[in-house]
Amino acid sequence: MNVLLINPPKENEITGTLPSELTEERGFSPPLGLLYIAGYLLQHTDYKINVLDSQVEKLSYDDIKVRIREIKPDVIGITAMTVTMLDVIETVRIVKEVDNKIKIVLGGPHVYLFPEETIDLEDIDFLVLGEGEEVFKRLLDNIDNKSELIKIPGLVFKDKDKIINTGFSNPIVDLDDLSFPARKLLPYKKYNSLLAKGNVVTTVFTSRGCPYQCSFCDRPHLGKAFRARSPKNVVDELEECTEMGIHDFLIYDDTFTVDKQRVIKICKEIIKRKLNIAWNIRARVDTVDEEVIKNLKSAGCQGIHYGVEAGTEKILKVLRKNITLSQVKNTFFLTKKYKISILAYFMLGNPSEDRNDIMATFKIMRDLNPDYVHIAILTPFPGTEIYFNGLRDGYIKNDYWRDFAKNPISGFVLPFWNENFTRDELNALLIKGYKSFYMRPVYIIKRLLELRSFKEMWKKSMAGLKIFIMK
Repeated sequence: MNVLLINPPKENEITGTLPSELTEERGFSPPLGLLYIAGYLLQHTDYKINVLDSQVEKLSYDDIKVRIREIKPDVIGITAMTVTMLDVIETVRIVKEVDNKIKIVLGGPHVYLFPEETIDLEDIDFLVLGEGEEVFKRLLDNIDNKSELIKIPGLVFKDKDKIINTGFSNPIVDLDDLSFPARKLLPYKKYNSLLAKGNVVTTVFTSRGCPYQCSFCDRPHLGKAFRARSPKNVVDELEECTEMGIHDFLIYDDTFTVDKQRVIKICKEIIKRKLNIAWNIRARVDTVDEEVIKNLKSAGCQGIHYGVEAGTEKILKVLRKNITLSQVKNTFFLTKKYKISILAYFMLGNPSEDRNDIMATFKIMRDLNPDYVHIAILTPFPGTEIYFNGLRDGYIKNDYWRDFAKNPISGFVLPFWNENFTRDELNALLIKGYKSFYMRPVYIIKRLLELRSFKEMWKKSMAGLKIFIMK
């Protein structure tokens, strides 16, 4: 069997807030979900596996058609996120246009949230719910045998006009059993990041599942149970990457530092093997202490991304962050003490938030003085507590995400929480926040003094220019 896995383009991605090019992580990240599936299939089957990342290769739909004709796949798997569904549907259309006999399988958070709505869309043959490695392999093994497919948890498909949903598969307990992502199936040297020290970057998952209860965030397809890879297994993957010429990493766990002792063991293993790497992590301010930060620094960690979100205790409680501003200040102090770069995330337009709250967020943003900030307007995403609360309390008038899932059409704009602000007011505040942070003379001088090359100067100058001309 010939299998092609596709990360679709983002030509029609649903957007509603202004991204910061200076801190943008998306677009630099290989599609790890597809690469995990590819690695699993290579280990456990004799199927021919190809992976196509339309984004990093900057492929048009016509380019994708050419690739499909060259590869001649029997089955195509596509990553489906709600905000990229228009591109998913267009990718599906051109696949069937090339060869109507190709079976199309969708996976990802969108199909987990909206299985019935998705399988009802034209030309989609199967859905994989949740973690896809084992389920997708079993689907391929039995793809023409519906009597066997109904026995496999985690599948949705149609039998004539009847929707068959076999329920959810159990989460994978031992992540060490999974193969490493099959990075060599992609032009992996094309991935880079403005925040990385080197030229070639990759992302890494060392765990799955987030045990925290933030009301604005949900990763339903991975679950809430925290499952972690062993320190040896994690560093084995890092070492494999260094042998490929990759020395910069973004650890893409929702919260890398859930288990402090595991973090310290990973650091010690990196040091033991003398790996020459630079890496960034995502963490909560209440999951690190000086011992953890000291070990991270010793092992080559050069950046930590913290979700602060708001500048008042009031809004932090609304978002169920379960952190305090005192914890934020203390953690930022410790991180700076060990000269680790900080990227801080903030959000505007939260429930009950007024202009004074937002001004307090801008003030603490400047007072904390991280190396970079990423500011976003709150989007009530499907499956989140905030979205359900908005429907319940009348701030969200109709279940627009489900409506969009039933009929994905162009022109859909990301919604916002319209309790106290209009969309234009939030956009204006977003620009004000970025400029109030990045356009400070003291900040600009500091960044200029830290430049290491003309290439870095050019990239960061272009990012800074985009912020300067925001209006």
